[in-house]
Amino acid sequence: MRRVTGRMALLVLYSARVDECREFYAALGLEFVREQHGRGPVHYAAVLDGGLVVELYPAGARGETGALRLGFTVSAAEGRAAGERFQVTDPDGRIVEVSVAARPAPPPP
Repeated sequence: MRRVTGRMALLVLYSARVDECREFYAALGLEFVREQHGRGPVHYAAVLDGGLVVELYPAGARGETGALRLGFTVSAAEGRAAGERFQVTDPDGRIVEVSVAARPAPPPP
């Protein structure tokens, strides 16, 4: 596979269950802010380390939300050890792979 220079900047998830999805992803550590641009729909946005913006929009007239598999590395997950990997399913049925980051070593005394 040829490596391409660049980075992902925006990921928009359309959902029939926006509030449930917001709570689900917030439990993984994403901090959402309520937004509305002009007369557009109310939606939620979170900015991850590295600048990726994750937005949750109501599916509205789009109907189906579509199949998608996501992966996140989080700093901590309740009941999970650093370095652990696991899968969960969001309220719209998307598979989310979660890796718990190893905690950095404490600074020397």
